Amino acid sequence: MTEPTNREAQQSAGEIPPITIGVLALQGDYEAHARAFQNAGARTVLVRKPEELAGLDGLVLPGGESTTMLKFLEKQGFFETLGAFVAATPCFATCAGCILVAREVLHPQQRSLGALDATVERNAYGRQIDSAILTLPTELPGGPLEMVFIRAPRIARVGSGVEVLAQRDGFPVLVRQGDLLVATFHPEMTSDTRVQQLFLEMVRNHKNSKPRHD
Repeated sequence: MTEPTNREAQQSAGEIPPITIGVLALQGDYEAHARAFQNAGARTVLVRKPEELAGLDGLVLPGGESTTMLKFLEKQGFFETLGAFVAATPCFATCAGCILVAREVLHPQQRSLGALDATVERNAYGRQIDSAILTLPTELPGGPLEMVFIRAPRIARVGSGVEVLAQRDGFPVLVRQGDLLVATFHPEMTSDTRVQQLFLEMVRNHKNSKPRHD
């Protein structure tokens, strides 16, 4: 019989705390993201103030309306605090969140955090009635992934340091750059948690890479 690893022993003894994922709850369907990450095994916290970023292992920037989110973020120095957090901590951005983290935003131009080396076009696929549910191949294990696109932005350009994990019509729809994961679709709207599991793996790797202070 094989001996349990330290991690397995700690988990069975309840010594490893769950990963805590914050969900930016200014606007959009943040509750769906919270439920999806809870189903994937994480603890979730809704974030509405800059000080609520403290102590999080990772953060979700959800879909919604990016211009409305910007109005909230421009209060209390939240935009600057969020920018510093995204630069230092694993973050997962979807749809409007993709627009917020991009280095360049077009149609029209707007302020962004500049964390992702990419150019993003807003509402590139048309209005709400042009939304679609597609099943597309990805680099994730487990076969094609169901993707829900709702007034989705389009990633028109990515830098050399951005890994493309899935595409739609030749344009990236799921990308990774370091500790930043970005999707132009809504993974929280399906029962498939592979994208959430990928982000949780990124968070664990980030935590494990930090120097320990015993």
